[in-house]
Amino acid sequence: MKSLREMSIGEIAAYVAEHLRQSGINVVLTGGSCVSIYTDNRYQSYDLDFIEEGSSGRKTISGILMKLGFQEKDRYFIHPDTPFFVEFPAGPLAIGDEPVREVANLEFATGTLRLLSPTDCVKDRLAHYYHWKDRQCLDQAVMVAAVSQVDMEEIERWSRHEGMEDEFQRIKEMLQAKT
Repeated sequence: MKSLREMSIGEIAAYVAEHLRQSGINVVLTGGSCVSIYTDNRYQSYDLDFIEEGSSGRKTISGILMKLGFQEKDRYFIHPDTPFFVEFPAGPLAIGDEPVREVANLEFATGTLRLLSPTDCVKDRLAHYYHWKDRQCLDQAVMVAAVSQVDMEEIERWSRHEGMEDEFQRIKEMLQAKT
C-alpha cells in the first residue's frame, strides 16, 4: 500500500473510512472534499468532513485515528505525512433541513468510501451559496454539475423547499450550461 504522503484525497478518505468501518463506525464524506473527488481536484480541499451515522463518541474515533498516526489538534485530526486533515462535524447527515436519502460509494485501493452523491454534493454547495452567499460554493456546484450526472429536477425541488426557487431559476442556466 502507498504511504499517506502518496495518496490522493479519495484514497485517504477511503483509508480513514475503512478503518472506522472495521471498528463498527459508519461515516459519510461531505463538503468540499466531495467536490475535489468529483472534479479530479479541479477544486482542491484539504478538509475531510465526515458525518458519523450513529454516535460512537469522539474518544472512540480519536483512538482509531491515533492508531493510524493522526493526532488530535483542536477539532481536527492531522497526520505529519499528509496535508489533508480530518474533521467530524455534528450530524445528522442532512442538506438544509432534509436528510440525505442516498449515499454514493466509490472504491479505492484503500477501501470503500461512502460520500454524498453528485446531486447531493451540488445541493450541499448550493446551501452554502443560498444561505451564506458564498460565491465559491456556487462555483463548486457548477464544477460538479459539469462533470457528473446530476438530477436537476431534484435540485430544483430541494431549492424550492429551501425557499430559494427564484435564486435557483437565476443560476439554473449556469448549472445546465456545464452539463
